[in-house]
Amino acid sequence: MPVVPRYTEDALNRVVPDLLESTAGPTVLFVLDGLGWEQLLARWHLAPTLRSMNGVAITTVAPSTTATALTSLTTGLEPAEHGVIGYRMVVDGEVLNTLRWGTAEQPDARRTIPPEVVQPYAPFLGRSVGMVNKAEFRTSGFSRAHLRGSELTGYRTLGTLLQEVVRLVKGGERFVYTYYDGIDKVSHEYGLADEYDSELAMCDWLVDQLLDRLPSGTQVIVTADHGQVDCRDGEVKIAADVLGLASGLSGEGRFRWLHAGAAGVDELLAAAGEHHGHHAWVRSIDQIADEGWFGRSLSAGIRRRLGDVALVPFEPISFADPTDTGPYVLVGRHGSLTSAEMYVPRLSATA
Repeated sequence: MPVVPRYTEDALNRVVPDLLESTAGPTVLFVLDGLGWEQLLARWHLAPTLRSMNGVAITTVAPSTTATALTSLTTGLEPAEHGVIGYRMVVDGEVLNTLRWGTAEQPDARRTIPPEVVQPYAPFLGRSVGMVNKAEFRTSGFSRAHLRGSELTGYRTLGTLLQEVVRLVKGGERFVYTYYDGIDKVSHEYGLADEYDSELAMCDWLVDQLLDRLPSGTQVIVTADHGQVDCRDGEVKIAADVLGLASGLSGEGRFRWLHAGAAGVDELLAAAGEHHGHHAWVRSIDQIADEGWFGRSLSAGIRRRLGDVALVPFEPISFADPTDTGPYVLVGRHGSLTSAEMYVPRLSATA
């Protein structure tokens, strides 16, 4: 069965509100993109610092993808509320890549599809916080969607990430958000192999350095946006009979949306289930809404950003879409609702 997020309990969207509402001393929230709980447990021996921290597994969001998860993390909202539901979703009739904030016709859509309109809610409960993130993200559309309202301090190397976080805390900042995407990048390119292990060990050292350099009494929280599945040699072409009933595709490889053509949703759903039900959960948007995958209430406006039928693999595969491409073939993937993708750590320690 799919792991449906527990949005009102131990879920990623509760981390920031709980910290901001209850923390007395200075706090650093460190997001390690792509660090799944199951992958971490299998490699505890490589992460002595993370292993020494207090922590539990929490659920991320659906889809288990960066744009949706980080927006839920910073806003405290369910995907159905903030509306950034996926890596590629339909906005104003075009498929918007939410990380690049561009479409096929508009590689830079920040002016025509304003991030503040797509995602209108203030991050961090409307408070100004310290933020340390990659320098190239400072003016991106996605940063405007999920990080606006506070000054972003950019870093270009891990040494400067450490330096800037420590500087902000020593300067009196009570809450600092920082983010590093190394584990995610390595797993995408190499899968869950030796390279992944090396990157995890390096991230463990990074957390150790933070705890060593931060002022005494600073609370450090480590979490992630999603886990990973090694999909090596697992790209699947959607059956021709299914594509013939679809007017288009959106989403991503492990949460692929089919948009119904003239034949209608029921026929598309039946064909998709017949051809792909043996390796994926096949759900209509109505079924997903009823099961609460995106939260408690999915408005008509947000619903229009999605397709009509979703292919959500439970096997280590991804569904191909010729328009969904990148600089290299992805080996490690995420987006689905398997336990490997859905459970992420929430770890804490005090410097």
